[in-house]
Amino acid sequence: MRKIAIIGGGQAGMPVAFGLLEKGYEVAVYTNRTPDQIREGRVMSSQCMFANALDVERRLGINFWEDECPPVEGIGFALPDPEKPDTKAVDWSGRLDRVAQATDQRIKMPVWLEEFEKRGGRVVIEDVGIAEMERISNEYDLTVLAAGKGEVVRLLERDPSRSPFDKPQRALALTYVHGLEPTPEYSRVSFNFIPGVGEYFVFPSLTLSGPCDIMVFEGVPGGPLDRFRDAQSPQEHFERSVSFLQEFLPWEGDRARNCELTDDQGYLAGSFPPTVRKPVLTLPSGNIVLGMGDAVVVNDPITGQGSNNAAKCAQVYLDSILERGEQPFDRQWMESTFEKYWEYANRVVTWTNSMLLPPTPQALALLTGAEKHPRLAHFMANAFDHPPVLFPAWADLTEAEKLIQAKAQEPVTA
Repeated sequence: MRKIAIIGGGQAGMPVAFGLLEKGYEVAVYTNRTPDQIREGRVMSSQCMFANALDVERRLGINFWEDECPPVEGIGFALPDPEKPDTKAVDWSGRLDRVAQATDQRIKMPVWLEEFEKRGGRVVIEDVGIAEMERISNEYDLTVLAAGKGEVVRLLERDPSRSPFDKPQRALALTYVHGLEPTPEYSRVSFNFIPGVGEYFVFPSLTLSGPCDIMVFEGVPGGPLDRFRDAQSPQEHFERSVSFLQEFLPWEGDRARNCELTDDQGYLAGSFPPTVRKPVLTLPSGNIVLGMGDAVVVNDPITGQGSNNAAKCAQVYLDSILERGEQPFDRQWMESTFEKYWEYANRVVTWTNSMLLPPTPQALALLTGAEKHPRLAHFMANAFDHPPVLFPAWADLTEAEKLIQAKAQEPVTA
């Protein structure tokens, strides 16, 4: 029986832990908070998971919120008219072929940790630094670093060839609310892009107090949406959220007229640079640790891919560990495992990073063309489930024009 240690009890590490446990491995998960501390703490993310990522959880039998989580049935896109800010210059939406879901990680992660122990896994509550990793890596056949935050993550070397930004590109904020007016026809992730100011998107979710919506604010640093850093209270954070919508996105402000914060921990503000790190950490002893999930690829949330990437990374790593059998988990295997994931993730990173920059001609053609062509809107919406399908069109104007023409000729079905 091989022994695997996973440092980090989140969206990337836990599916690997469950999958290995199911196959008879001895698995320990190291995390620095108890389930109750997570439940009582601040919200952690804006996770909207699309169907392919949810399938990873379904295969493992850990999709416990399937029936109670509100569905996310589509994607919408709006661009304000610069001449008439209270109207939309571009406005379209497309249905997802399979619904997405967003479950507050304060619900999800405690249940996963408790269920993991019930199934025979070992959960260790401990702050893990270099000394602890040395000890753990001596005790286990493989140590995986799946924690996305903290000093230990920064021990992984940044890969400059895959990390074009060296500082945060957006000032980020989350606001969990009850009482938001639903979108007409079907629920969706409603994206709003304001050139030079930033982005706002919102979608249904499930939180500790029931169904809610998660507001996500992405402000250009120093601009009018960079307004949350010095908020002194949960209510002040909430009020700044609503006032921004009323001023810059009045159609979203109308939806928020009767909403309120879900709870005093239902908000977050901060920033980080999108970063890709090299996947192998060499400890002072010479022992090696494999990084995964946000520890090695952290995207800006602008395309909503963080939790989706984590789940897909988990599937690649789980398969690779199982395929390795009794062979050693050496550096070459670690690097090869990461590169298998990077074959997928590099397209997601390219797409996400491009959304933080002024739009290219091909991006504008696709995002505006979707208003005219319903089949293109449907394609763009479902690309969130598997972003590589956007390429080569997202990177090449000629290819984008070919895609638009092809979608324009497809029959529109009910």
